[in-house]
Amino acid sequence: MSVAASARPVSPAAGPGVGPLLRAWRERRRVSQLELALRAGSSARHISFIETGRSRPSEEMVLRLAERLQVPVRERNALLLAAGYAPRYAETPLDDPALEGLRDGLERLLRGYEPYPALVVDAGYTVVAANRGVEVLLAGVPEKLLSPAPNAMRLTLHPEGLAPRILNLRQWRGHLLAQMEREIALHRSDRLRALYEEVAAYPVPEEEPDAEPAEPVPYFALPLRVEHDGRTLSFVSSISTFNTPMDITVAELAIETLLPADRATADHLRALAG
Repeated sequence: MSVAASARPVSPAAGPGVGPLLRAWRERRRVSQLELALRAGSSARHISFIETGRSRPSEEMVLRLAERLQVPVRERNALLLAAGYAPRYAETPLDDPALEGLRDGLERLLRGYEPYPALVVDAGYTVVAANRGVEVLLAGVPEKLLSPAPNAMRLTLHPEGLAPRILNLRQWRGHLLAQMEREIALHRSDRLRALYEEVAAYPVPEEEPDAEPAEPVPYFALPLRVEHDGRTLSFVSSISTFNTPMDITVAELAIETLLPADRATADHLRALAG
């Protein structure tokens, strides 16, 4: 996709105009016309005219409203097309030379986090990069789940993946499914919806191993508790994204790091790394 250098109008894309699309995003965010107008430095009357098609917004106004409504970057292009403007945001393949600096930075970040697990996923939870800490956790997972493009949700919840080793599977599964539901509401992705339906249908054991540690630990977030070589490893998850991305590919990347939730986990991972 090329990036337009000007605001020269183009032929609107087939389908609903920009007004109904903006109204749908506003209602999804549960924001009134007045509140949106205040956020965007406009008036409720003007917002109403845009939504009903009585007024054609400028390119700047479309982008301003999209930002105030936290519309994903990919969907901002759709809004611009519906308003008759060229797309603003490129979608550069991650292996493109233009993103070499990004790739190098991500690799350094992942290596720097070792021996603790860290990975990078795209909007469909496909793993695009991972460090050796992740490889330790995935030891023994069948090759069919690891290639050609491993998916973080399948790896975690598939009955042949990590699921049998997760001591608090019901809790962690509920957390991941709720996370996916929020992403589906935000991105309206058929690909993500299909993945959700697949992993939600994976069987869950009626009983799971004792999910409580032998000695209580004051966890500050829901831990992921995994059995590994006869030990229990406990992690808390942190997810980071890029601020103000100008490319769809970059906007849809997420970096997940697993922080040891107790000293025993940290010590064990450091010992494995030598």
